[in-house]
Amino acid sequence: MANNNKNILEVKNLNKEYNSFKLKDINLSLPKGMIMGLIGENGAGKTTTIKSILNLTSIDSGEINIFGMDMKEEAKKIKEDIGVVLDDSFLSEHLTPKDINQIMKNIYSNWDEDLFLEYLKDFKLPLKQESKDFSSGMKVKLKIAIAISHYPKLLILDEPTSGLDPVARSEILDIFQDFIQDGESSILVSSHITSDLEHIADYITFINDGKILLSKTRDELLEQFGIVRCSKEDFEKIDENDYEKYKINKYEYDVLVSNKKEFKRKYDFKVIDKPTLDDIMLIYIKGEK
Repeated sequence: MANNNKNILEVKNLNKEYNSFKLKDINLSLPKGMIMGLIGENGAGKTTTIKSILNLTSIDSGEINIFGMDMKEEAKKIKEDIGVVLDDSFLSEHLTPKDINQIMKNIYSNWDEDLFLEYLKDFKLPLKQESKDFSSGMKVKLKIAIAISHYPKLLILDEPTSGLDPVARSEILDIFQDFIQDGESSILVSSHITSDLEHIADYITFINDGKILLSKTRDELLEQFGIVRCSKEDFEKIDENDYEKYKINKYEYDVLVSNKKEFKRKYDFKVIDKPTLDDIMLIYIKGEK
């Protein structure tokens, strides 16, 4: 499917309200050949954002373009080139992988039976066993095999490595990185396992309470951001415009800065720690300004 736009996915001013929860002005762009990780607490809006993008739930306002086409108007055509892994599978657990293969042949024109069987073999998944008898890790592997066996151009994945042991997770992450090597395919993936995203994601989008707090490249976050650990007295010397947020611990303050080089030029702090995504997320959510 031709798409001359450099972005494979564009979400503009997405709003969605239901019960007591709101998605508020969600904007994100995913370039071709890239992986974007969605992070945030449970209930922050990651799954709702993904289901809105996939047209699985109605939106109140906004625009979703995939492959340069409007998802509302071209959903059927677009979905042919999307691979999806969600928590709630649309397939009955009484089906075997052999049954699923037959079904998928009729759904996707590009379904590759040989590729699917190869993944089943690599993942050690029995062809003729009902998936209800699979372990949680085996079920995840089956979903991933289904998602990538019709040569999609965009993978949209909600917690795809949950339930997998570290070896299996590493194997799946390698598959994701191979997937984008053609420079034309991309992945949008939400995960609580932020260490996985630190390894594979090109962009990180942080959602909290239905709003995007930040969306930056992984390198910007992990190389330019820093954490200053200091006493109350030292903290009070820092201009509030020079940090993002701070968190008070038992013996010290943790201060999140977005440009540690500039901060070092201005202040006499010898050590500025390199943060993890978990560190950044925790201070943004629990910290103060």
